[in-house]
Amino acid sequence: MVRDDTLVVPVEASEEDLRVVHSSGYLSSLKWSITVAGITEVPPVALLPNFIVQRKVLRPLRFQTGGTILAAKLAVERGWALNVGGGFHHCSADKGGGFCAYADITLALRFLFDRVEGIAKAMIVDLDAHQGNGHERDFMNDERVYIMDVFNRGIYPHDGFAKRAIRKKVELEHFTDDREYLHKVHKHLEEALVEFTPDILLYNAGTDILDGDPLGCLSISPQGIIERDQIVFEKARARGIPILMVTSGGYQRATARIIADSILNLQELKLISCDEAEQSHSSSSVLESNKLGALPRSRSESLVSRLRSCVSHSSTSQDLNKEDERYSVDKPDSLNDKG
Repeated sequence: MVRDDTLVVPVEASEEDLRVVHSSGYLSSLKWSITVAGITEVPPVALLPNFIVQRKVLRPLRFQTGGTILAAKLAVERGWALNVGGGFHHCSADKGGGFCAYADITLALRFLFDRVEGIAKAMIVDLDAHQGNGHERDFMNDERVYIMDVFNRGIYPHDGFAKRAIRKKVELEHFTDDREYLHKVHKHLEEALVEFTPDILLYNAGTDILDGDPLGCLSISPQGIIERDQIVFEKARARGIPILMVTSGGYQRATARIIADSILNLQELKLISCDEAEQSHSSSSVLESNKLGALPRSRSESLVSRLRSCVSHSSTSQDLNKEDERYSVDKPDSLNDKG
């Protein structure tokens, strides 16, 4: 499933692309290392020359942002697309935070609204453990965008103002388990799709809901995450709604394998198709993906490599019964989106 002929490589989002959403003042602020240190919550970044911060911290995030914009267009063309990265849902037009420096979700939808015919309404289904306050602030009072957000109420960001933009709000308590979680996702997503019919569904599929995640503080099993993704894809595909998935937060080594197994499950259920992915490989893109030979060394590249490894060593869906052996709880692997 994850092969060279099913992957489309994006280009780095340019400053012109970013200005579709971000203010000049905000983009200029990223030229100060201390600003980026605050956004990433890594204080030593403030001591680095900004050219290093741009190359090693922000440039990989711009590639992931370009990937979300490209995947949005491919989802419209092919019915679905996955960005193995992105989901920077704490960043808004004029403020970054929670490891999120660029508002890729807002950018992707703005590009679709402005440049792709037939896309007039969108639904954001944010199932990361954290509230998606960035896109919520950006689409406040925008009737074109329906936001469903399922999040742990007791953790970052506690953004009461941004909650006003949520049209289907589901707040969870610490250590919510599979049964309660999946019931709420199924019930509230069904209600949301009755209330609103989008032209595209943007799914923020954070894996920081996994039991043991140090930031999510929920108790969802690996199989629960796979079933969650299946629910969202089933509901979108059954209605003929194009779906774009971004991977967002997740801070354990086990998350790469869980994402890989979820993709395989979607393929086995024919909710996504290799044929569609292969067709998209040669597709033109909003950001002209053919100009780029390879991604820079970044979290995106690392996760794609790990997904390849996981997929190549995965056997059948029956192996999910051995999840305790396959999904080991580990310390956070790297700083991704805070979720």
